[in-house]
Amino acid sequence: MPTTLLPMTEGEMVLAVLGLMVISAVTRSTFFLSREPWKLPAWAERGLKYAPLAALAAVVAPEVLMSQGHLVKTWQDARLVAAPVAIAWAVWRKDMLTTIGVGMAVYLLLKLGLGWA
Repeated sequence: MPTTLLPMTEGEMVLAVLGLMVISAVTRSTFFLSREPWKLPAWAERGLKYAPLAALAAVVAPEVLMSQGHLVKTWQDARLVAAPVAIAWAVWRKDMLTTIGVGMAVYLLLKLGLGWA
């Protein structure tokens, strides 16, 4: 039997938000309320070192490899060349500001200069 969802009243919305605030505060504060220091296992600490890189890849990769929700269909997409050039520059120079500059310069050269997608 399908159920019809009824809109929430203003009171129900306030109650839901307050409940979510309490749940969030309690679960996040357990680390601070403990008298004993929390020690992560060595494997977890090693894994967390890669979390920022994984998060960055999860944000950047779809933007470079996809357009309008579909994989890029042509190799003449400026992003497909600019991204690897920027990565190579970052590995070589280890400087974020010039990496952005080099990646954007290659992108603009291909996009505006050669008319790539």
